[in-house]
This record gives sequence, structure tokens and C-alpha cells, in this order.
Amino acid sequence: MALNYIWIGFFVISFLVALVKLIVFGDTSIFNNVVNGMFDSAKTGAEISIGLVGIMTFWLGIMKIGEKAGMITLFARGVNPFFSKLFPEVPKNHPANGSIIMNFSANMLGLDNAATPVGLKAMQELQEINPKKDTASNAQIMFLVLNTAGITLIPTGVIALRMANGAANPADVFIPCLIGTFISFLAGMIAVAIYQKINLFQLPILIFFGGFIAIMSGLYFWLGSLPPDQIQVYAGLMGGVIIFSIITLFIVYGASKKVNVYESFIDGAKEGFSTSIMIVPFLIAILVAISAFRTTGCMDYIVNSIGSVVAIFGLDTSFVPALPVGLMKTLSGGGARGLMVDVMKTYGADSFQGRLSSIIQGSSETTFYVLAVYFGSVGITKPRYAIICGLIADFVGLIAAIFLAYIFFGHTIK
Repeated sequence: MALNYIWIGFFVISFLVALVKLIVFGDTSIFNNVVNGMFDSAKTGAEISIGLVGIMTFWLGIMKIGEKAGMITLFARGVNPFFSKLFPEVPKNHPANGSIIMNFSANMLGLDNAATPVGLKAMQELQEINPKKDTASNAQIMFLVLNTAGITLIPTGVIALRMANGAANPADVFIPCLIGTFISFLAGMIAVAIYQKINLFQLPILIFFGGFIAIMSGLYFWLGSLPPDQIQVYAGLMGGVIIFSIITLFIVYGASKKVNVYESFIDGAKEGFSTSIMIVPFLIAILVAISAFRTTGCMDYIVNSIGSVVAIFGLDTSFVPALPVGLMKTLSGGGARGLMVDVMKTYGADSFQGRLSSIIQGSSETTFYVLAVYFGSVGITKPRYAIICGLIADFVGLIAAIFLAYIFFGHTIK
């Protein structure tokens, strides 16, 4: 419903502003410009979606190989000691434990199609041990918040959209996105742990985060010692090496498990094709609305207002045009995706703003959407502090994304 009102608001506000420009300022071309802009955006949305078909088909094909070979199961076993400490109220042998781990494992590997069904199953199993059926339990809140701020190892969708928009090295945001999503995940977990009085200084948790922080710190200090122009080169190189290594691992491991990797790839590729086609109406809907909002000058009013406030404090304002992506991401992943595309189209995929919008998109999840789907599936009407903790994770993730963009790409502001 939130996105519905936002979408309506884009058109109504744009129409009223255009009307004022026509009547008060005599701008007789404003309505023609708005209509032409909407038609162009509709065409752009279709072209971008079609451009996604190739990489989405390929990636979901590779993921299907990993799924059939049992990679998710192996991943689940590795993170089980960590997650068991975050859900102390769930009995040790309860089936919800397996579903929770499978859900997070699928999310980390970018298996969105597999993650959502397993996540809904986990929420239903947690509901079975929930004493108050209309009120979210501690375990359900932890599960939901960690989903909204979940770590994604490979931001496939972001890389695909950067490729579709002509980025020279679409994977150069891989490392910043990975660090950003980790920070967001950590913020959400700490927020919930404070509410639930969970001791985070337990060995499995410390090992998990200690290892992750050590890797991220090593990357930061290594890349930070390089000249600015080489940071982009090495960040993109690492992203390419890791992604190609995972692809090769899935294929080789699947073959070793006697999986028909070619047929598995085709099965997953079919899902990728249908997924790419499915997002066409959603992307066009938001791009057309944003086009009207931008052509009438409304977007500039908002961005310039925020920029003026930031400038008062003597800060650089280059990050301001990408902020709407972070604000929208809390409400709608599709809407944020459309805004990210709009930023890349306006400033360029390899501009500072284009890269920042990509990092924001790849560092957070859609809090209200996840809450509505997961809690709605089991009839929970009282989310308690779930929204607050989810928004804390979103806010921290947004701030982290801005800092990461300056660290990795601050010397490429255009």
C-alpha cells in the first residue's frame, strides 16, 4: 500500500507542479515534455529489462546447479553454530532451525527464488511455537530483521543493471556492496539483541564476525594503501575473480556429485528468463512515474533542498542525488531499482552517483515489503519492535554505503 500511495503521489504532484508552471510561469512546453519523457522512460524500462534476460538466465542457471548439488546444505551446516545462538527460544531439534539456516544460506548465495519459499516456511514453523499468534515472537523478529538486513555475497541484480546501463566494469561495486550489507546486517542484529538481551559475546558469534571483520579490514587497508585509480581496478578484479571462482566451483562440485550440470543449468535458466520478463511492468511503472516527477522539476527541488542543508555544514554534496534510492529501498525494492536506474541514466553508470546508488541498492533490503509478506503469511498484526530494528539497519546501511562510495570511488566524482 505504501508504494501505491507513493506512485499516485508522483503523478498528482507532478501534474500540479506542471499546471503551476503553465499558468503562472507560462511554460507551454511543460506538458509535452512530461509526456515525451514518460514515453521515453517506458521504452528505457523495457530495454533494460530485456538486457537483464541474458545475465539473469545465466546466473539462475548456475545457481540451480549449486542447489541440486547440495551447496546450500553445505553452507547451512557451516553457519548453524552461529545462528543457533541468535534464536535461543527455538528448541534445538525444531524444524524451524533448518528452514532458518536454509533461508539465510539461499540469500547469501543470491538464490532469491529459493530463499522466499523457505523463509515463509521458517516463519510458519516459528509461528507453531509462538504463544501469542497475533504478536511477533522474539525469534520471529530476529528472523525478519536479519532478513531485511541479510548479507548477500553477490549482488547479482545490481551488477546486471550496471551492465545493462553500460558500466565499464559492472562488478567494481562488489566489495563495497559486500562490506555495506555486512554492516547493515550487524546493525540489525545488535539492535534486536539489545531488545532481547541476547549475549553477542559468545564464541560462535565472535568467530563468525571476527573472521568477517578481519577479511574486510584486510581489504580496506590493502586497497587503502593503493593509489586512487588502482583501487577501482583491484576492486573490480577481485569481484570478477570471486564470482568466476564461485561459478567454476558450482559446476565442478555439481559434476563430482553426478549432477547433470547442463540440464540443471537449463532448468535454472528458464526461471531466469521468466524472472527477467516478470519485472518489466514493475520497472516501467516506477520509471514513468519518476520521469514525470523529474521532468517537472520536483526531484530537483527535493535533491537541491537536501543538498543545501548538507552544504550549510560544509560537506560535499555529490552523494545527495543518490539518496532517494536509499529512502525508497525501505519501502520498495522495485521502486529503489527504478530510482537507481534513473540515477545511472542521468549521471552515468560509472559516475560517483551511479556507483553510490548501486552500493545502496546492494547493501540493504526492503523492510516494509519483507515485514508485510513474512508477518502477513502467518497472521501477525503486532510486530512489536521489528520495524524499528529494521529501519535502524536500513539507516546504518545507507550511511555506510555513502562512506564506502567515498572510500572506493571518492576520487572519481563527476
